[in-house]
Amino acid sequence: MLRHAIAPSRRYTKASHDVVRHPRLTSDAKILLLYVQGLTTESADKPLSEHARKLGITGRAYQKAKELLVVNGFLHERRQQGVRGLWATAQLLSNVSLTPAEAATVCLGRASEGSEAPETAMCPGAPDPAVGEPAIGEPVDRVVGGQLPVDEEREKNSPHPPSEAKPDPDPDPDPEVKPEPGAAPDAPLPPDVAEGERVLLSLRHACRELYLGAKEARTLAALAAEWLRRGITAAQLRRVLTSELPDGGVRSAVGFLRYRLVHKLPEEPRPEVPAPKPVVAAMIPCAGPGEEHLFRPARGEELCGPCGRAEARRFWLRQRELAEGQPAPLPWRERFAAVNGPRVEPC
Repeated sequence: MLRHAIAPSRRYTKASHDVVRHPRLTSDAKILLLYVQGLTTESADKPLSEHARKLGITGRAYQKAKELLVVNGFLHERRQQGVRGLWATAQLLSNVSLTPAEAATVCLGRASEGSEAPETAMCPGAPDPAVGEPAIGEPVDRVVGGQLPVDEEREKNSPHPPSEAKPDPDPDPDPEVKPEPGAAPDAPLPPDVAEGERVLLSLRHACRELYLGAKEARTLAALAAEWLRRGITAAQLRRVLTSELPDGGVRSAVGFLRYRLVHKLPEEPRPEVPAPKPVVAAMIPCAGPGEEHLFRPARGEELCGPCGRAEARRFWLRQRELAEGQPAPLPWRERFAAVNGPRVEPC
């Protein structure tokens, strides 16, 4: 490979090898990073999307380049509230990969150097200039004024005095709390019932319409456990309950899930019938010529493999000799005359 490079004397940007040779950055991300690196201080206050638009990087290409810069630590963003209460997005773009803590340290240093920078140029983690210095002295309690409360003023101006409330009868000092029938919250659940309850509670992450409370999931846990006992995994059960939802939405998550758990319950797995063991035939002597030897028949044959092939070869040799000893077949004209008789000439 031939290489010829002329170093410019002015108007150039030094590109780090870590950026140019980065394996996970696309060409758009590298060009955008080098372009922003060579900007002046006045031009660096603009958002990154405006610089990308000048380079012709828009739409999905810009989103992909920005995502790669953020993932690899070259771009850091943070939304913060400015002096007038307006929210702005502060962006920090560096030519080296930084962690969030390192980016905050860099921005704190820049904020201390120039506090008069506009809001859009602030770095993530920079202090808000609207926050002043704390007051001198220890904090004291608020002095309460001499105004009367609203309730006291109403009682003073009311033409009729309030009636005295009748005292309630002495309640039972030690009321007995009757537990709900069939409720045992502290009792440990069986493993399959606990797994079914976890699957039902996790449906809220897949579809907000299937949000269940703890008591609702406990009532349906036994139905979900029956699916798990029949060989259905937790992932398959979650897929069955969250797929093909009604077009109009789910009105009642409990009723919808109970209907699916009951009516789509798979059949119980049938017990596997063990395959019958093959019957091994006993060894028998071969009926072929030669020395006596034993073999194991497969279909009731009397000859072993080699003897059977030799016998078949001899049979077909005899058949060929018999075929060669037969006379040649007559031509078709003679066979026709033999069948129809001699030809009679017309008168």
